[in-house]
Amino acid sequence: MTTPAPHSPATAARPEMVALFISDLHLQPSSPSTASLFAAFLAQHASRARQLYLLGDLFEYWAGDDDIDTPFVRGIVDALAALSASGVALFWIAGNRDFLVGDGFARAAGLTLLPDPYVASIAGRHIVLTHGDAQCTDDVDYQAFRAQVRSPQWQQTFLSQPLQKRKALIEGLRSGSREAQMGKSMEIMDVNPIAIDTLFAQSGAALLIHGHTHRPGRHQHGHNVRLVLPDWDADSQPPRGGWLGIDVNGAVHRFELDGTATLQAPAATPG
Repeated sequence: MTTPAPHSPATAARPEMVALFISDLHLQPSSPSTASLFAAFLAQHASRARQLYLLGDLFEYWAGDDDIDTPFVRGIVDALAALSASGVALFWIAGNRDFLVGDGFARAAGLTLLPDPYVASIAGRHIVLTHGDAQCTDDVDYQAFRAQVRSPQWQQTFLSQPLQKRKALIEGLRSGSREAQMGKSMEIMDVNPIAIDTLFAQSGAALLIHGHTHRPGRHQHGHNVRLVLPDWDADSQPPRGGWLGIDVNGAVHRFELDGTATLQAPAATPG
């Protein structure tokens, strides 16, 4: 079955997009339609923007930068590198699935690794960007696991093992994660309001964009706005996905795969 490519029949009527934001594509060889949809997105939409922000979990898992030459991964890396070479600036924030991405991948793909969280100034807006898993503080077990695997010592030990062994260990972790999630409520696995308000206060930004939860939407936090990116799955019916874009006036739009767009935040106020 051929997956329909993302398209925007009214693109010409829309302002130029300064930056696009995506997350949670979970690319893997067993989901070729999602990979094809991502390639179409890069060619048809990201190529027309000035910047593209990848906010985590681009890959279903990442075992280390020495996996770059696997044919599936190489195709994605080459597509990103071509986009970067065309003049689009690429930025990366690690997700909970691909936090082991390092400088080797960044060089090969032509992108810049960003810390999590990161405050960006785009089209007159200060925006705090994060993957979102660090704000799911009600999931105490996950936060303990996150602290362990993000430690330099754990990563050094893990990456010193042969690639195939690393992949086998990751598959075991993924299986355990799926079982653990079955016993957790959606509320526990969602972001914590206090953690979000703290992030707004610490960053000084009035707009937050994140992924991770697979619960796309717009949320008001007092005078601040939180926008959640959708996950992608073109191998499901109907296909799932989408992205956010900020135009030259600072207005924020949510784009669906069928090309429709809805305004999420009006143009930035001068001054």
